[in-house]
Amino acid sequence: MSYKAPVRDLSFVLHDVLKVENYGNQLPDADLSRDLIDQIVEEGGKFAEEVIAPINRPGDLEGCHIQGDVVTTPKGWKEAYHQMVEAGWPSLGFSTEFGGQGMPSVVSSAVGQFTAAASAAFSMYPGLTSGAFHGIEASASDEIKQKYLPKMASGEWTGTMNLTEPQCGTDLGMVRTKAVPNGDGSYSITGQKIWISAGEHDFADNIIHTVLARVEGAVPGIKGLSLFVVPKFLVNEDGSLGERNGVSCAGLEHKMGIHGNATCVMAYENAKGWLIGEEGRGMNNMFVVMNEARLGTGLQGLAIGDAAYQAAVEFANDRLQGRSLTGPKNPDGPADPIMVHPDVRRMLLEAKAFVEGGRAFILWTALQADLQKAADEAVATKAKDYMGLITPVLKAYLTDKGFHVASLAMQVHGGSGYTEHFPASQYLRDARITMIYEGTNGIQALDLVGRKLPANGGRAIMSWFADIDAFVGENGDDEAIKPFVEGLADAKKKLQEATMWLMQNGMANPDNAAAASTDYLHIFGLTAYAFLWAQMAKAAQEKIAAGDADPYYANKLMTGRYFVERILPDAGAHLKKLKSGAEVLMQMPAEAF
Repeated sequence: MSYKAPVRDLSFVLHDVLKVENYGNQLPDADLSRDLIDQIVEEGGKFAEEVIAPINRPGDLEGCHIQGDVVTTPKGWKEAYHQMVEAGWPSLGFSTEFGGQGMPSVVSSAVGQFTAAASAAFSMYPGLTSGAFHGIEASASDEIKQKYLPKMASGEWTGTMNLTEPQCGTDLGMVRTKAVPNGDGSYSITGQKIWISAGEHDFADNIIHTVLARVEGAVPGIKGLSLFVVPKFLVNEDGSLGERNGVSCAGLEHKMGIHGNATCVMAYENAKGWLIGEEGRGMNNMFVVMNEARLGTGLQGLAIGDAAYQAAVEFANDRLQGRSLTGPKNPDGPADPIMVHPDVRRMLLEAKAFVEGGRAFILWTALQADLQKAADEAVATKAKDYMGLITPVLKAYLTDKGFHVASLAMQVHGGSGYTEHFPASQYLRDARITMIYEGTNGIQALDLVGRKLPANGGRAIMSWFADIDAFVGENGDDEAIKPFVEGLADAKKKLQEATMWLMQNGMANPDNAAAASTDYLHIFGLTAYAFLWAQMAKAAQEKIAAGDADPYYANKLMTGRYFVERILPDAGAHLKKLKSGAEVLMQMPAEAF
């Protein structure tokens, strides 16, 4: 199976749905010309297909190797990364101030979907560099920025995020890694970090770690944490590499999936580090890195689902088993392709609806990330509100559904999918971690209902409801897309009802809010999908009405109909479960489990 970048579909969303060219007045520093965007997307798709996809399967089989503290990536991976650097792909979305190309997030995330689908494990190396880059850019001193960011932007150096320790992951207030001031502006960092993706490898000359640590004598808990930049090799004043720093890989994790990514145990022994921002602001500064990583993980989960779906379609067209219930469709062959069977089509359409809706959701969110820098303050504020509200939804919902799609793809393959002779097993294995790292999906749900929903007096969710109401009001009389508009209105009504229930019952009993959080997030995800599917349906119908006979648009509407008729009704079940509250979960004594 050969991965094919969905260039046509992304182009439709960018230009016909989101109409990104219209935002030039709000984003004067961004080049949003259609020709340039199309060229980038097309070439990014080719690079993913021709360079990254071919190394994915061999890399999964081989994995990474460690000898001493030296980590080697699978055969051909280093060379592919160097090709990526030479072609300028890592610099696409970085600011021009530090040597990047300055393309908006809505464009770089389109290319990112191709990279992650071609090889999820490979995509993590540049992906983590991006998170570290933006964390340093947001909070570090000018000196630190100038020292590290240009070579991170080019891809010559890579980056990581170091949070988790053996005794703490979600509860970062328990971090023990300590930082002792050296008196010259630097700190000595000592401690152990675990599950550090891309922590050590052979891609780059230097790896720039962002490390969460507690300055000696700082208060316990979250408030005592600070963020540091800790390079693998110290950097001299002239930018050349100096001596090896006191940081090393103490071991590699043996994992279920993403074998090509080096997941490391990192040992810091009096390693020199420099403060990013102020002491005691570590979590605030790390959130820049974490939020980007969460959006990237949602993208990764959906992209794996895309690749799995493509493999399942190819298998369904090739595999001959049984006959169509309405008569043979391949009379000259021994059997019909399994594509003729309604249940196979059910699985494939479900996968297709989630994948195509997710692509649009990612690009819409990336556009909000860009609009945070809008010239109009009201537009920028609204976009910031949306980014806070949407980030946990996108991370959790898209990874849940990405794994679901990978599972459907395996089911389409039947017994073949459960073997390692076909790609379905790798996609399922790779997708599973996306629901766990960068904050488990349960944590994302708690973040949504506990922090993001009530922020600024619920301003973001009220704005979201208003945008949906405006769309429904403008398009409610359009008979051609009426099912989409009505489905959206109903989903919004259920989300609004769920929100009111949380306000009334969650504040009185926090367990109610926590018990309802996952179902609430899924209602939100379904509503977001409904909003994007309604917009895609409108854009496709406008093309058809204008006389465009490209079957792409009719197929888009049929896929959307499947979502509205067979997936969106799940919102009602989630609402009913949400309203059951915490009683049934919390009454049972622990020893009874």
